[in-house]
Amino acid sequence: MTLVWKRAKRSLIVTASSLLLVVSSANAETLKGSMRLSEAEVSSRLEQVPGWIVQNQQLVCTYQFGDFVEAIAFVNRLVDPAEAASHHPDLLISYSRVTVNLTTHDAGGLTDLDFALAEAIAQLHAETPSSAPGCQPN
Repeated sequence: MTLVWKRAKRSLIVTASSLLLVVSSANAETLKGSMRLSEAEVSSRLEQVPGWIVQNQQLVCTYQFGDFVEAIAFVNRLVDPAEAASHHPDLLISYSRVTVNLTTHDAGGLTDLDFALAEAIAQLHAETPSSAPGCQPN
């Protein structure tokens, strides 16, 4: 999936597979209103976001960083894609750890939008030089 977010004069392009999905203010609302994914669909989509787990109808991943400053810098990098998609994760910052929770409240569970944003967040994390690889156990 290729995600393209445009905000102001900047663009963020995240490549995850061959499908092109452009998230803008217009189609973010369409995605938000999409149907809740079935358990089988969620299980299938989890393969696209290694390390993420499902807890209480939410996608969850905890990232480890070298220190508090690196953790906050990562959180700040999440702002543009979250704002562009009009989809905002719940974040828990505990010194050098950032736990990300995604769900689509309007749908009562997980939708394509949650997985698209999880992929974008995973890509941002992969581009963070001093972070531990992937999701960490809670």
